[in-house]
Amino acid sequence: MGHSHNDYHQDIPLLQAYYSGMGSIEADVFLKDGALFVAHESSEIRAGRTLRELYLSPLVSLFGQNNKHAFKNADRKLQLVIDIKQDHINVLKKLIDELKDFGDIFDASSNPNAIKIVISGDMPVPSNFKNWPDYIYFDGRPEIKYAPDELKHVAMISQDIKKYSVWNGKGVPTPTDFTKLNKIVSDAHNLGKPFRFWATADNPNTWIVLERLGVDWINTDHPTQLDDFLAHRNKVSYTNPAPYQVYVPSYKSDGVHRKVKNVILLIGDGMGLAQIHAASVANHGDLNICRIKNIGFSQTEAANSDNTDSAAGATAMSTGEKTNNRYIGMGINGKKKTNLVDTLYGFGIKSGVISVGDITDATPAAFYAHRTERTMSNEIAGDLLNSKVEILVGSNQAAFLKNKNTDLIKLLRQAGFALSENFADFSTHGSGRQLVLLPDEEMRPVLKGRGDILKQSLLKTIDILDKNSKGFFVMAEGAQIDYGGHAGDLPYVVTEMHDFDKVIESALRFADQDGETLVIITADHETGGLTLLDAETKAGKITGHFSTDDHTNIMVPVFAYGPHADEFRGVYPNTEIFKKIMNILQL
Repeated sequence: MGHSHNDYHQDIPLLQAYYSGMGSIEADVFLKDGALFVAHESSEIRAGRTLRELYLSPLVSLFGQNNKHAFKNADRKLQLVIDIKQDHINVLKKLIDELKDFGDIFDASSNPNAIKIVISGDMPVPSNFKNWPDYIYFDGRPEIKYAPDELKHVAMISQDIKKYSVWNGKGVPTPTDFTKLNKIVSDAHNLGKPFRFWATADNPNTWIVLERLGVDWINTDHPTQLDDFLAHRNKVSYTNPAPYQVYVPSYKSDGVHRKVKNVILLIGDGMGLAQIHAASVANHGDLNICRIKNIGFSQTEAANSDNTDSAAGATAMSTGEKTNNRYIGMGINGKKKTNLVDTLYGFGIKSGVISVGDITDATPAAFYAHRTERTMSNEIAGDLLNSKVEILVGSNQAAFLKNKNTDLIKLLRQAGFALSENFADFSTHGSGRQLVLLPDEEMRPVLKGRGDILKQSLLKTIDILDKNSKGFFVMAEGAQIDYGGHAGDLPYVVTEMHDFDKVIESALRFADQDGETLVIITADHETGGLTLLDAETKAGKITGHFSTDDHTNIMVPVFAYGPHADEFRGVYPNTEIFKKIMNILQL
């Protein structure tokens, strides 16, 4: 829970912290001219800024609005910590006098739903706690040994963290300091009391460490940011207790300059280095992708913006030319560009395009369609009629089955496509052109039970295309890594990364068996601006932070395995991926 420290310094005292869900709110007070003023120093005292006006009366109003509870959620409690700066005897007398006006709203000794009053700062000695009403609680200190009758007046135990450690909130405390801090907290818990450190740094890393220490009240001057952090922990933290085994490649053909017959291009949409490392930590420190030795970096800028979207990013890889964001297989002049699939077809190489998402979406569409607007799903679906793609697998049945061109499916069948509306049907086919339109439900996130349909689709596509004597090209997209980045959802990202990594395993195994297959793994861009804040590799636990719900400009990695894999080392524009593939195939 959050403790709004020096709350009266907020732009809107009380309410900003209250609506940020802080369960503890602190106000410093002075007694002057018969009134309790809220201020840190006596020089800050201003007319109208009294404890009654800023805190007590508004809390009474909120209590009434919430049907005699501190919050709308009746299970939540609130404590008002009053830090007395001086003259505690007279301040307490005045406070008690004022609280009489509000009935049992602040009497936690008799009303279990009351707002608890906790006194800090200049306090009575513990032996005098009994001289004050039972609804007046006190902020204890770890160095004080309380008698049992004194302890029942203590609401929590607090102390300046600097008494125990010079840790500045960056990284973690030293093991010695961590043990010391953890013991202070544990000792308070053994007394049945919650604990708070003050004078802590105020950032997500500190909050994570304080939680790990077992601290109950996290001290903050940024209640809104702390609330956002606490409220979304389930979206920024993920634990995978059971890692999967990774494949150890043979490396027999890796980097060898021999003939390349087949190319498998795996695109992790939105996959940056942070996404890869998050997945590695969650798999207890290992991934299939991390076994690849030849690594480069792709610069992803679009023609009209340094931040690319999937349309321009995938088009750069599929045509070898930069284009504008939202353009699919089109040049900046609005004219069609021949893509890799159609180019390779001219040399007898057959191609498959697979996505674990909408097959008319930007990344897969860039390998078979030509449009100046990525959302033109009906038109993109229609472009399949003029594409040389052999196998197309993905979701969005409506774009094809309910296309405004009502003859589209008929025409596609005439073009040689066999239509499958589920994977089981697709799995029965052994040859020929395939249009596999999977139900949206089959493409649900891994977290919701999708299974390994991307891996199985790749394996089935390879099985069919490998019969072609001139070779094959397959592009398979881990589309939903990107979805998780846009949603700022780390469990979504990591589980999709693990699914994609298992697809990588299948590609590496095939490359080892075949000896003439080049596997390339990259991304069209990074999504989410993911930063990794905390990691416990042995436990498979990772915590992160997303800086945006959009794409970023940072370079993305390129991993390559198989013959000529070393040619993907270095830093280069994303258009070079197309050119390198063409050069390696010697076309």
